[in-house]
Amino acid sequence: MERVSIITVCYNTSDVITDCLDSVYSQRKGLEEFGLIGNVVVEHIVIDGGSIDATADIARNHSGVDIVISEPDKGLYDAMNKGLELASGDIIAFLNSDDMYSDSTVVADVIKEFERSKSDAVIGDLVVVDSISTDKIVRRWKAGPKGRFKNGWMPPHPSLFVKKSVFDKSGGFNIDFRFSADYEWMVRSLFAENLTMSFLDRTVVKMRAGGLSNASIKNRLKAHLEDYKAWKVNGLRPYPWTILLKPVRKLTQFI
Repeated sequence: MERVSIITVCYNTSDVITDCLDSVYSQRKGLEEFGLIGNVVVEHIVIDGGSIDATADIARNHSGVDIVISEPDKGLYDAMNKGLELASGDIIAFLNSDDMYSDSTVVADVIKEFERSKSDAVIGDLVVVDSISTDKIVRRWKAGPKGRFKNGWMPPHPSLFVKKSVFDKSGGFNIDFRFSADYEWMVRSLFAENLTMSFLDRTVVKMRAGGLSNASIKNRLKAHLEDYKAWKVNGLRPYPWTILLKPVRKLTQFI
C-alpha cells in the first residue's frame, strides 16, 4: 500500500485553513473514483506554529487530519522540517494552509504519473487566485522542464510531489535561508542530486495571492540575495542571468 503524506504548515489562519483541509480530505473521493482507495492512503499532517486563534482547534477537529502539532517554531521552513520528520508516506507534498488542491482527483493523477514515469518527483501547474474570491485567477504558474530552472524559472513548490527517498538523500530545508529555503532545496535536489521530474499538464493547486517572500520590496530583495547564496552553498554556479530572470518569468504569469 502506497502512502502520500501531505504536510500543511500554519499560523493564525483560522479564516482560510478549512478550505485547505477540505481539499486534502476530498482526495479520498478521487482515489475511490479511480479504484485506488484500497491501494493508496493519504496522510495529512498539520504543523501549527502555536497559533493564538482557532487554527489548531480547527485542524484537530477535522476528520481528515491525522496528526496535529501546535508549538512555537523557528519559522516556516523549520515547521516544514518537523512535518518531514513525522511523515510516514512514500510520497511527500506540502500544501500551505491558505492554499487548496484544485479538485478531488489531484492525488490520484499524481499516483498514476509516478507509476507511469518512474521519476523522483511529479509536478503540475498552479494558479494564483484572489485571496477572497478564489475562483478569480490572478496568474498562472506553469510547471516546466528542469532546463528552464537556470533561465529563471522556479517550479511551483506547492504543486510538487516528491518521493520520500529524495528527502532521505538530499535532506530537508536549510533554515539558514529565511525566505528562499525552498529555492535552495530545489537547487540542491535538481542539480546537486540530479532529481528527475515528470510533469502533469493540469492545474494541481490554487494558491491565494500573498506569501512570505512576496510581502514587501524589502523581503523580495532579501529573497533575491538568498537565491544567489543557494547556488554558492551547493558548490554550483548559475548562469549570469538565472536570478535576474526570476522576476521576469513571474511577470509572464499574469493574466
